[in-house]
Amino acid sequence: MQQKTYDVAVVGAGIVGLATALQAAKKGLKVAVFERHPRAIGASIRNFGMIWPIGQPPGKLLDRAMRARQTWLELSTEAGYWTSETGSLHLAYHDDEMAVLEEFLSQNVDAGYDCALFSPQQVLERSKYVKAQGLKGALWSASEVNVDPRQAIGAIAEYLKKCYGIDFYFNTVVTAVDFPHLMAYTQLFKIVEHIYICSGVDFETLYPSMMAKSGLTKCKLQMMASQPQDLPLGPMLCAGLTLRHYTAFAQCPSLAALSERFDREAPWYKEYGIHVLLSQNINGQLIIGDSHEYGLHQLPFDKAQINTWILQYLKGFAQIPELEIAETWHGIYPKSTTGATEFVESPAPNVTVINGLGGAGMTLSFGLAEEVLAQY
Repeated sequence: MQQKTYDVAVVGAGIVGLATALQAAKKGLKVAVFERHPRAIGASIRNFGMIWPIGQPPGKLLDRAMRARQTWLELSTEAGYWTSETGSLHLAYHDDEMAVLEEFLSQNVDAGYDCALFSPQQVLERSKYVKAQGLKGALWSASEVNVDPRQAIGAIAEYLKKCYGIDFYFNTVVTAVDFPHLMAYTQLFKIVEHIYICSGVDFETLYPSMMAKSGLTKCKLQMMASQPQDLPLGPMLCAGLTLRHYTAFAQCPSLAALSERFDREAPWYKEYGIHVLLSQNINGQLIIGDSHEYGLHQLPFDKAQINTWILQYLKGFAQIPELEIAETWHGIYPKSTTGATEFVESPAPNVTVINGLGGAGMTLSFGLAEEVLAQY
């Protein structure tokens, strides 16, 4: 069999791999993407579909998120997947939550966020499904975009194939990398320029010693989807728990009091990393989650109690007339234990591992890929 040659190989067809392949193709390089499954089935399709710049701290990460946001919108027209520029509301029902929102705005006047503090009346005018009782106000952010990851990830792969001539090798496990060669099953490929390892599973098996020293662990999340709802949710919704999850709010002085209150009232939120977000997909299903359990060896068994706690908290800020759960699932993604926002390292010349974006892969991958490939 004749050996096939490519300029660039990308291992993994999730969002990190697709973003990397896109940037390589834009540079005029001949690209091949290798995916061990018939299609991407990992964390890239097991999320809310939230492009969430508001969660990123000002500076490099917010800039990266906003560039990625623009790419998502541009690609949606070209690749034909659904997007909705819904924006988001961080709802406040306690004084400490309002204090964090006010501090966030005062700290970030010129940081690049597109935000405003809403009164309860303004919130209810923007969303019919926010719980009015006890509402003190909200942070409105216009930058968040909703996609349906199950649709978008496949659509982007098809677009890259048709419009950039990228070859996709699905059902193909990469078994060895020795630049300039890549072995996939029994077929040997020659790679002229660079190999990018963009899948956690392949990183573990191809470079186990690097994985052991990487500072990465794994995060398991639990999520749910409702039956299709005959209602337009409007903005994506969250509340006080989310303020202590995203680093954008980490410098707010009132955050400590907020966190102490939650730990006192409901310590299981911290124990299982629960904060609650609500989005809606192309089919009208409400996407609800999530939790965060950390450790290298995650069990496949989901905890019903976690889902119960998530739904209980959801009912504290969202009023959904009929909330029947149709699907539950879990996802697993790599997460740094050192505070790093990504893991980008070269185990060998002309080979780069791109991993460890935590729970922000959808928000940051397109921007990160631009930065990484600009170096080569």
